[in-house]
Amino acid sequence: MALAPVSAGAQVRIKDIATFEGVRENQLVGYGLVVGLNGTGDSLRNSPFTQKSIEGMLERLGVGNLSEDNIKTANTAAVMVTAMLPPFARRGSTIDVVVSSLGDATSLRGGTLIVTPLSGADGEVYAVAQGPIAVAGYAAQGINASIVEGVPTVARIENGATVENEIDFKLASMKSIRIALRTPDFTTAQRVADAINDALGPNSATALDPTTVEVSGYDKTDVAGLMSDVENLMVQPDSVAKVVIDARSGTIVIGQNVRIDQVAVSQGGLTVMVREDLEVSQPEPITIGGNTVVVPQTTVGVEQQPASFTILDGDVSLQRLVDGLNAIGVTATQTISILQAIKAAGALHADLEII
Repeated sequence: MALAPVSAGAQVRIKDIATFEGVRENQLVGYGLVVGLNGTGDSLRNSPFTQKSIEGMLERLGVGNLSEDNIKTANTAAVMVTAMLPPFARRGSTIDVVVSSLGDATSLRGGTLIVTPLSGADGEVYAVAQGPIAVAGYAAQGINASIVEGVPTVARIENGATVENEIDFKLASMKSIRIALRTPDFTTAQRVADAINDALGPNSATALDPTTVEVSGYDKTDVAGLMSDVENLMVQPDSVAKVVIDARSGTIVIGQNVRIDQVAVSQGGLTVMVREDLEVSQPEPITIGGNTVVVPQTTVGVEQQPASFTILDGDVSLQRLVDGLNAIGVTATQTISILQAIKAAGALHADLEII
C-alpha cells in the first residue's frame, strides 16, 4: 500500500459550501395504489389495507356492492409515494417521485400508479402523482431457485407529479440574507464574510456563528441578482485536522492540517501457524477387538519477522508525513494500526475517525 497526499486549500464558490436560508426543498408524502402488476402484487390476506384501499377506490369510481370474497386480485400493491418539492416551484411544474411498496408485493415492475395526492408536513396537498413506474431491479423465481437483482419493490416516476399548490415565499420580504454553511467552521464563516465585504462594501456581511453569515443593507429591488453575485464569490474553506479510516476497504484519508510529534515506529510481524494432519490407524488383519481410528497429528510453527524503526518527523507537511509512512512499507491494515497507536501515544494532533 502507498499513501498519496491529497492537496487542499483550493478556492471554491460560496454556493458549493453553503445555502441560503429559506431557499430549501420540502418533503412530500402520499399513499396510493399501483395496478397492472403481473401477479406480483400484495396478497390481500396478508395486506388487509390494500383490500380496503381497492374497495374505497372502486366505490369512488361507482363500483359498489363489493365483498371480501369478490376481490381476489394479485395485481395491485399498496405503496408510499415520496417526493421533494423544490424551492419556488410553480403550479403546473413537474417533479420526480419515488414509489415504495408497503405490503408484501414481490415486484412493482410494469405497474401504474393511480392518482395520489402528496401532502407536506402541514397536511396541505402540494402535488398529485400518477403514471407508469420504472423499476431498476428485477426478480425471477422458479420452483427450486430464485434470483433478485436490485430492489424491485422500489421504483421511480420521472416527472411523475404535478405541482398543484405553491409555497408562498418572497425574497423581498426577508429582512436580511443569511448564508448557512454546510460544514460549520468559524474560520470559513469569517472568510465568507470578508469576501462579501470586499465585493459589496464594508459592513455588508457579518459572521454570526460558525454556521451563519448575515448580509444586510442591500437593495431589495434585485435580491435575486445580489444572491447570484454572492454565491459565485470565491473563498478558501478551512477544515479541522482529521484522519478518516475505512477499516473494511483499507482506505485512509489524511487531511492537509494533520501534524504529529516526532515518533519512532517499529512494525514487526509474528506469525503462528498451526497445522492439523489426520492419519488413519488400521489394525492388523484378523485382529480380535481391533478398530480403525483417526489419529490427529498437530504441527506448530512460529515465524517472527525482524522489526525495524522508522523516525517520523514532527510538525511537518502532509507530504513528509506520507513519505514517512510509505518508507515503512506496510499494508493498509498495518498502517491503520500504526495511526491508532500514534493517536494513543498522544502524538497525532488530529481527529481519528473510523467508519
